[in-house]
Amino acid sequence: MRPVQVIVNAGAGSGHDDERARALRRKLEQAGLDAELTLAHGGAELIAAARRAREGGARLVVAGGGDGSMNAVASQLVDSDGESGPAGIGTGIRFGVLPMGTLNHFAKDLGIPLELDAAIGNLATGVPVRVDVGAVNGRIFLNNSGLGLYPDIVRDREKQQNRLGRGKWPAALWASLAALRRYPFLSIRLDVGGERLARRTPFVFIGNNAYTMQGLTIGVRDRLDDGTLSLYVAQHPTRFGLLRFALDALRGRLGEARDFDVLEADAFEIDTHRKRLRVATDGEVTLMAPPLRYRSLPGALEVLVPPKKPL
Repeated sequence: MRPVQVIVNAGAGSGHDDERARALRRKLEQAGLDAELTLAHGGAELIAAARRAREGGARLVVAGGGDGSMNAVASQLVDSDGESGPAGIGTGIRFGVLPMGTLNHFAKDLGIPLELDAAIGNLATGVPVRVDVGAVNGRIFLNNSGLGLYPDIVRDREKQQNRLGRGKWPAALWASLAALRRYPFLSIRLDVGGERLARRTPFVFIGNNAYTMQGLTIGVRDRLDDGTLSLYVAQHPTRFGLLRFALDALRGRLGEARDFDVLEADAFEIDTHRKRLRVATDGEVTLMAPPLRYRSLPGALEVLVPPKKPL
């Protein structure tokens, strides 16, 4: 039996209680995994459980949940170099993924099965690969980070869910309409590869590696090991275009490529006149003090993925 620490977000999907946890543990045992399973309620508990697993000498740590849960657990599997944040030196702990969220972008882009039994099988038979991690001012992101419209909508959506009891998508629609009324724009200064650019934009999207085109839509990533960040700065849209940006972002998409200025770099800096800025990292919003220093951490996380099939 292979020992494994499994940390599940109790609020993921339709929710997980002790009975579901026992059922999951049985499935893991059937796959040859000796699982110590923790149900975590919220990001702080996910992070604390992952930290305990790391400090306890775990060699395989698995996160069960959506992309935010993946971020919380993985944040403890990337070494920190103190004040400057994640150093990009892996801890030697392998990371396993049980996709239980709504969008599951990290799992999809790595080819990890979305069906639970198949994902558990991957924990037993998968092969380790090193993938890049993005970082901004000491916080990591596995998928992407966003400024402007997107973190504002996420914040408003969460308020409506908590205060009014609305579901995730109705709350998102109301939050998007509120943003449309405000018609918000952000004045930023970009420092990329020694070049300085000034932009006024409603939305900035930073991807961990490059997102590819699907027709006219910016969608998935072909690889997560190229050591680059992709920077998408929205051009000046109409009010209708702003709403489309908002809804696309909440679905994890960017809209049409022609709506963006696109750059790629391994590091860059974003500054603004504001003292604090809401920054989304894998869907979780944090207040940060500019300048925002983004960088790629190549090969910082070792993840189990399905073996490649022979051609």
